[in-house]
Amino acid sequence: MKKNSTIKGLLYISPWLVGFLIFTVYPIVMSLYYAFCDFNITTTPRWTGIYNFSKLLSDELFWKSLRNTLVYVAGLVPLGLFVALGVSLLLSVRKLKFVRLFRSIIYMPSIVPAFGFSAVVTLFFHPYMGFVNRIIEFLGIDGPLWLSSEIWVKPTIIIAAQWGVGGAMLIFSAAIKDIPVEFYEAALIDGASRFTMFRKITLPLLTPTILYYLVTSTIGNMQIFDLPMLLTNGGPNNASLSLSMYIYKHAFTYNNMGYASAMSWILFGIIFLITILYFGFSKRFVFYIAE
Repeated sequence: MKKNSTIKGLLYISPWLVGFLIFTVYPIVMSLYYAFCDFNITTTPRWTGIYNFSKLLSDELFWKSLRNTLVYVAGLVPLGLFVALGVSLLLSVRKLKFVRLFRSIIYMPSIVPAFGFSAVVTLFFHPYMGFVNRIIEFLGIDGPLWLSSEIWVKPTIIIAAQWGVGGAMLIFSAAIKDIPVEFYEAALIDGASRFTMFRKITLPLLTPTILYYLVTSTIGNMQIFDLPMLLTNGGPNNASLSLSMYIYKHAFTYNNMGYASAMSWILFGIIFLITILYFGFSKRFVFYIAE
């Protein structure tokens, strides 16, 4: 009976299993092989060893795209954490009316397709007719060029990306609701202020959710692609070029699949290392409720 149950279970999941093997496992294995080959899609892969990886050391555009990606992560992860946590705390106020409506309004932009969202961002940050610069000019200040400036393009993309903070906001809201009310009642009896309760109760008990956000947000933002691609196509002067965009261009524009595969595995290694560091340091700041 146990054997029959196993066979039936495998049959039920066989569509997903076949798709997983063909569209996930096989591409991963082949990309590792192509990383050590000279392969441009139209020709047979030719083994070249570590040539692609050694070539990366002298590729200035690779290093620039990597620096840009790290800047994106350094800006998007903490700012996204601050915005998502702050909004979820504001919406967790007990006497606040229409909480569900506000949550829906804040969440809705996160499901807008990237193409439509980028069109809105372009209108907002247009250097001459944009809504943001008009407000700044009203205050008597000349607004920057935003997406057309090498200095401002990455901060503009980081700020614009907060439009889609709704998903993280819902996760933090659920985590705040999961904190036992008895903790706050005991703190109120002891005369604790709201700030003290946030620092001593809310924040420590949110640390597992914060860890989850840090890991998933870092992994996602290390692969940032859609906003820089749609808003600037990596410009001006490659100032907004991310590593994922550079990989994409080598793979599907220059047909240099071997070189792109090598960069992909470098990106995977960096993400893997950062994730390990997160989990290593998590023992120092993550707290769980003892059952």
